Amino acid sequence: MKNINVNDFNKIVQSKEEYLLLDVRSHEEFDLSNIGGTLIPLDILQDQMESIPKNISVYCLCHHGVRSAYAANFLIHSGYTNVYNIDGGIDAWSTQVDSNIPRY
Repeated sequence: MKNINVNDFNKIVQSKEEYLLLDVRSHEEFDLSNIGGTLIPLDILQDQMESIPKNISVYCLCHHGVRSAYAANFLIHSGYTNVYNIDGGIDAWSTQVDSNIPRY
């Protein structure tokens, strides 16, 4: 599994690169704080895999990086190749990139 820190992911966001930000937190967490992306909670990821494209990079996000690491590993073992775990999750994004994103 490949990891990326929030500052390097922010460079991806600012670029013209096509990617999918996969948020694997719960609906409640997403409603509290999010940076966009596609919400597919980890507990239903296996059932929703057909909606995740294999031809672009997938960046997995959660609160601190644990669930997203699990999701990234699951996708890799399911045949996805360009999958990254965002280290530190949305909490790190809030403290290092955009303090307007609420912490919880």
